[in-house]
Amino acid sequence: MSNNTKYIFFSGKGGVGKTTMACATAVHYANEGKKTLIVTTDPASNLADVFETEIGHKITPLLNNLWGMEIDPDKATEEYRESILAPMRAVMPESVMAVLEEQFNSPCTTEIASFDRFVDFMVAEKEGKGEHYDIVIFDTAPTGHTIRLLELPVDWSAHIEESAKGSGNTCIGPVASIQENKVKYDEATRLLGDAERTTFIFVLQPEETSLYETKRSSAELKTIGVKNVELIINGILPEEICEHPFFKSRFEMQQRYIKKIESDFPVKIRKMFQRDGEIKGVERILNIEKDLFANSLKQTYSIGNGELSKAEFDTFVPDSIDEIITPNGKTKSIFFTGKGGVGKTVISVATAYKFATEGYKTLLLTTDPAAHIGEVLEQNITDKIQKIEGVENLWSVIVDQEKAVEEYKQRIIDEAKSKYSEDMMIAIKEELESPCTEEMAAFDKFMGYVESDDYDFVIFDTAPTGHTLRLLELPFDYSDQVSLMVTTNEKSQEAKSVTQKRFDKVIARMKNPEQSIFSFVVYPESTPVIEAYRAMLDLKEAGIKTQFVVANQVLEPEYCTNEFFIKRRKMQEKYLGEIKERFQLPVTVMPLLESEIKGLSMIQKASGLLFNNKVNV
Repeated sequence: MSNNTKYIFFSGKGGVGKTTMACATAVHYANEGKKTLIVTTDPASNLADVFETEIGHKITPLLNNLWGMEIDPDKATEEYRESILAPMRAVMPESVMAVLEEQFNSPCTTEIASFDRFVDFMVAEKEGKGEHYDIVIFDTAPTGHTIRLLELPVDWSAHIEESAKGSGNTCIGPVASIQENKVKYDEATRLLGDAERTTFIFVLQPEETSLYETKRSSAELKTIGVKNVELIINGILPEEICEHPFFKSRFEMQQRYIKKIESDFPVKIRKMFQRDGEIKGVERILNIEKDLFANSLKQTYSIGNGELSKAEFDTFVPDSIDEIITPNGKTKSIFFTGKGGVGKTVISVATAYKFATEGYKTLLLTTDPAAHIGEVLEQNITDKIQKIEGVENLWSVIVDQEKAVEEYKQRIIDEAKSKYSEDMMIAIKEELESPCTEEMAAFDKFMGYVESDDYDFVIFDTAPTGHTLRLLELPFDYSDQVSLMVTTNEKSQEAKSVTQKRFDKVIARMKNPEQSIFSFVVYPESTPVIEAYRAMLDLKEAGIKTQFVVANQVLEPEYCTNEFFIKRRKMQEKYLGEIKERFQLPVTVMPLLESEIKGLSMIQKASGLLFNNKVNV
């Protein structure tokens, strides 16, 4: 093998098995005698669990020829922030520094800080720093957003200086040091597009949301020059264990999606059976590695953890959330949040259906770019509010993010023209490409729906993150913040204060538990639970209290009639207990159904199970 290190990025939503596939790949190359490093920036990483050893924010030996590192996003962000702010403290007035420090709460900072660490591993060899590795595996790939941010050609330091002459407000704190790092970032971006040296592997499940998300992400990567893409379809049910009609039905549904994935993606695709338990320990990783690389027709699906104890299940009694969601005469907003693919949309639709059929005027809204509300309802939903056929009192709308972002950018550019120099306008246009803009544009759009008193209930599929809310509360003058949609010309003091009051009012409403309810949707599995818990703390920091948790896709004991599903059910029981313990909140349960939740009769069934589940599961 040449001295040129090869880079393999694993991408995919929380809970699809990215880490397992990344670890199996790392072990494979290490066993081939290649010097291999596996790196993760996933805050919910279970790398240490898999290798049953402590890793942390440093390169740690794991096995022969294999090293690992868990980049701590908080530490990386802190180190990155300090590297930029330290030299500026000497030259910038305190008021400007206060704003810049606040800006570092932006989601961009964490993205770029983590990427900064990635880049160090990618260019170390060229710069003659650090160890040489034959293979570097990144569990959790940077998004297309991050890479676009790094490609912005604007002179950021000039931008900061110019905005400092005014009020010192700028949204580009996180990328202020790109100037110096430009050469390093350019090399990393070039490597990402080098098909000989860089491979992006998407891990997905054979289901609709996962397919949508993968399509979207791979299209985004294509636009930034990533050429070498592969897929691993994970979580496939083996036919021979699906003798129960319930699982037979799920098996057939998965097979339909596998065919669709194969026809939609003309790339290398590998397939992996779902295992009957958790993948922890090197022995189990080797079990995966064997299938992933031999890709033999006769795959295993048991991780062989000894004799099965008596097949008695613990009953988990779901908590009633009736009191939390009871109408109180005011419009109530219910926000469902959680990682892509955990079933937020289905839970949102089932909730909206419940209120509408009880006679409450209900609006169902999504800001998810992969929104498949229309698929679930089997009706065409657009960015215009429309009545849902077949359900009294139910309306639905999609916030079209692309359209929202375009309108938002145009408005800011039009308003800034009279105020800024031509150079500054170039910088503003560049800055509007930042991921923050998309968050702001979506928030600006859905502010109108939060304020609305036209409905008894407004159900949001996809809530704003704690990041977004903190971004909106930054203590500076909105009129000079080009990333926020406000009137920027000097004559519009009045309009500006109206906008500011509106932001404040909407955020106050979201923080009022009488008017806004936040709920997390999770699978009873390790990664989704840890990720949701971190996001809950993030919301708490922004002043928002989560009120309940929905554990989705829980196996009903009566269907678990063979060893495979008995083991899976027992694993879920462990995590249902962990959800109760970690969140200290009411937990309600949505059982796994025999087929996808599509069409009104399935929605009715799901709604009944979610809210009236008096059964022990």
